[in-house]
This record gives sequence, structure tokens and C-alpha cells, in this order.
Amino acid sequence: MSHDRPRYAVGTLVGLAGLLLFAEPLVGPVALGPVAVSVGVLAVGLSLGGVLFLSRGRWFVGVAHAVPGVGFAVVFGATALGSEAGLLFGIAVVLGACLALADGLRRQR
Repeated sequence: MSHDRPRYAVGTLVGLAGLLLFAEPLVGPVALGPVAVSVGVLAVGLSLGGVLFLSRGRWFVGVAHAVPGVGFAVVFGATALGSEAGLLFGIAVVLGACLALADGLRRQR
């Protein structure tokens, strides 16, 4: 069971990101806002998942976590800096990763 702790950590971070996303209408404005903070937590969770899966030799799943993690980190940074170009780039990275994942899953069938 101890080998599943990293998975639980990643799942907890991704779940926390979801809760923060839904909490936005319930809380007042903060420096970045709950949505931006949830994107940052999601970036950390996905990136951690990528590192953990890659370290276990699970290349496809590791990359499927790491690339969107980087994309969401760019979205978080662009939001913090107010960069529209950075925001669009981060979204493009996430969408590209989704398309690559869908294609990879289709090929595995």
C-alpha cells in the first residue's frame, strides 16, 4: 500500500484543484482568485504525476501527465502576470496534449 502514496498525493492535489474551482462563487476575491489558484494546484498535481509515472517507467502515462502539467503552469503564470499571449500558449499546450493523448489511446486499441 505504501507504493500507492504518490498516487494518493497526486489525486489529492487534482481533487483540491477541482474543489478550489467550484469554491470560486462562494469566496470573495483574493490576489489571484480561486480559479487561478486551482490551476496552479492542478499544475503541481499533474507535474508530480508525470514525474512519478516516468520514474516508474510508464512513459505514455507520465508524458500524458507532465505535458498538461507544464501547460497549466504556464496558464497559472500568465494569469499572475496578466499575459494574454502566455495564457493562449498555455491553453495551446494543454489542448495539444489532449489531442496527443487521444491519438495515443486510439493507437493502443
